[in-house]
Amino acid sequence: MDTEPMTQTGKIVLIVDDSAIIIERLVQMLENLEKIQQVIIADSYAMAVSRISETKPDLAILDINLPDKSGIELLRYIKNNMAEIKVIMLTNQADEYYRNLCKRLGSAYFIDKSGEIDKTPAIISSLL
Repeated sequence: MDTEPMTQTGKIVLIVDDSAIIIERLVQMLENLEKIQQVIIADSYAMAVSRISETKPDLAILDINLPDKSGIELLRYIKNNMAEIKVIMLTNQADEYYRNLCKRLGSAYFIDKSGEIDKTPAIISSLL
């Protein structure tokens, strides 16, 4: 589910979440951000690793709970292999343990899906 490129100089954003509802909501939020050229979707760790190697996104939005591996493992993979990719963790696992762990591993932001998801477009704009 890729969106049409909007500009030639825009950025590529990867959304990794296994919830179709969350993906749809994020895509709608990002459609109007001028800096974004393309939104790429993955619903698992394995698919995300493949998409990362194919597209080299500028930004990745990761859920912690994925069907095959943790989004935290994906954060580690990204920071170990393509550290220039900015990462936002977007999850329902929003306790301090996960916030601190993800920050320590290199996440630029940590967003609670249940209470902070509406901040996502502004946060993405600040990072791109």
